Amino acid sequence: MANAATWDKTFPKSEKVTVKKVHFKNRFGIKLAGDLYIPKGIQKDAKLPAIAISGPFGAVKEQASGLYAQTLAERGFITLAFDPSFTGESKGSARNVASPDINTEDFSAAVDFLSTYKNAGPEKIGILGICGFGGFALNAAAIDTRIKATVTATMYDMTRVSANGYFDAMDANARYALREQLNAQRTKDYQSGTYAPQPGLPEKLTGEEPAFLQDYWHYYKTPRGFHKRSINSNGNWNMTSSLSLMNLPILAYSSEIRTPVMMIHGEKAHSRYFSEDAFKKLTGNNKNLLIIPGANHVDLYDNLEKIPFDKITAFFQENLR
Repeated sequence: MANAATWDKTFPKSEKVTVKKVHFKNRFGIKLAGDLYIPKGIQKDAKLPAIAISGPFGAVKEQASGLYAQTLAERGFITLAFDPSFTGESKGSARNVASPDINTEDFSAAVDFLSTYKNAGPEKIGILGICGFGGFALNAAAIDTRIKATVTATMYDMTRVSANGYFDAMDANARYALREQLNAQRTKDYQSGTYAPQPGLPEKLTGEEPAFLQDYWHYYKTPRGFHKRSINSNGNWNMTSSLSLMNLPILAYSSEIRTPVMMIHGEKAHSRYFSEDAFKKLTGNNKNLLIIPGANHVDLYDNLEKIPFDKITAFFQENLR
């Protein structure tokens, strides 16, 4: 571990926590990079509840996940904001590619790290996923019984939207045509030895874009949330990255999650249906869906007046004891 010597986050530094750079491997052998947030003044032999945090999809740990991690560390948790495989400061090649399997595993790798960290209680570990990593967090909670509580914020199911488009508007014929296009691209990529990028956010807005795209732009492309290592700020996903996302739905066993789950979404978010539909699959009486009045999708990235940190704190305090 090494101290985070220079502050490179998109949010102000708190004087109530210590931040350390850490690295750990997932079971595929990919070395992940994280920022470990530790409350200042804890006792040497303390065993605090711990939370692994990642997302949004295409973001890095210096953006929203770091803000969540720092805020929850101020409230008494050890938190780990990490970059997923193939992105940010984490390793893995090719770059800027997503995988429903590997990105779910990334959460479990973070749990590996926290389970063995000296000041984290191994029976008091939760996870928090933002945007597309909300879906991967639910998937991790379904497979990893060490995870004792899960929070999702402004969740996307990346496998659903990749296969079906927004609001499930893509039919089987359109999906087949997309597969043809992406597999033709695979051949081109192999021949060229490079990976063609997907279109990213525009450098400038025309004002004609959908409202949710403008919301993304105002977060990722402005000083509010820009970070040079973020795919959404300064890069592109690989064009063929969505192939496995189209073919491997992640929430097949979410109904078998036995631990507490809190799902949070904005009332005005275009993506609200992802949380509402995923919530319907959850069973038991320890699950709840919190809709934030007036909030859009990206409000839950960094809007401290909208993110319900008091309720998130209470949820984890209750369930990571």
